[in-house]
Amino acid sequence: MSDTDSMLAQQIALFHSQINKKRFNDEPLRILESVLASNDVKSLFQLRSTLKEFIRSESLSAIRHIAAKTVDQQLSTLEFFVGAFAIIGDIESCLALRYEALVLREHKSQIHQWLQVSPVEWLNFAEQSLDNCFYAIAAKACDYALSCFHRNEIVRSKTDESCENLQLTEKITKLKNCALTLAASRSVKAQAAEYLRKRASEECNSQPPICKPAPCAASTLYRDGIKKRNDWKLNASRRVVSSSSQP
Repeated sequence: MSDTDSMLAQQIALFHSQINKKRFNDEPLRILESVLASNDVKSLFQLRSTLKEFIRSESLSAIRHIAAKTVDQQLSTLEFFVGAFAIIGDIESCLALRYEALVLREHKSQIHQWLQVSPVEWLNFAEQSLDNCFYAIAAKACDYALSCFHRNEIVRSKTDESCENLQLTEKITKLKNCALTLAASRSVKAQAAEYLRKRASEECNSQPPICKPAPCAASTLYRDGIKKRNDWKLNASRRVVSSSSQP
C-alpha cells in the first residue's frame, strides 16, 4: 500500500470513528472533504458510493437516537447530515433531511417563535426540490409557505409590504401548480409504461406457437425410396409384357 493510500485509509477510519462517537460537528465534515479530494476518478466513484451508504445508515440511527433530545440538538444533528450529504453529492438525502429540519422547526415554532420558517425559506426549498425533480416534496413545501401567510394574515393588510407578499403568494401558487402538474405527468407516464409493458407481455403469451414442418425421419425417406423403385419396376414390367404381346 502506498503512502497516499495509507493516509486515505486513516482518514476514512477517523471519519467513521467520529460518526460512531456521535461527534456531529465541523471536524468530521472537514475530514470528509479531505477524503474526497482524490484525483483517482475510478476509486473516487467507489469511495463516494461506500461513504454514501455509510452516512445514510448512520443518519437513520442518529435521527432515532435524537428523538428525545432538545430541539437544538435535533436541528444540529440534522444540519450536520445535510452538510455531509451535500459534500458526498447525495442530493436526494440532502433535500430529505432539509425537509425534516424545516418541518421540525415549523411544528416547534408554536412554542418557540424564533424557530418559525419564513415563506421565503419554504419557497427556496421548493424551488430546489423542483429543480431536482422531487415534485411532491416541492408541492408540500409550497403548502407550508402559503400557510405562513394565512396564519399571520399578512396578505390581508393594506401596507406596501402586502403588495410584495401578494406577489410572493402568486409565485408560490404558480410553483405549486407546476409541481403538481409535473408530478401527475410523471405518474401518467409511469402508468402508461407499465400498461404497455403488460400489453406486450400479454400479446406475446397469446400468440400461438409457429408450427414448423417436422424434418423427415431416415426411415420415412427409406420407405419412400423403396416405393418409388417398386413403381418403376412395375411400369417397366408392363411395358415388356405389352411389347411381347404384339405380333
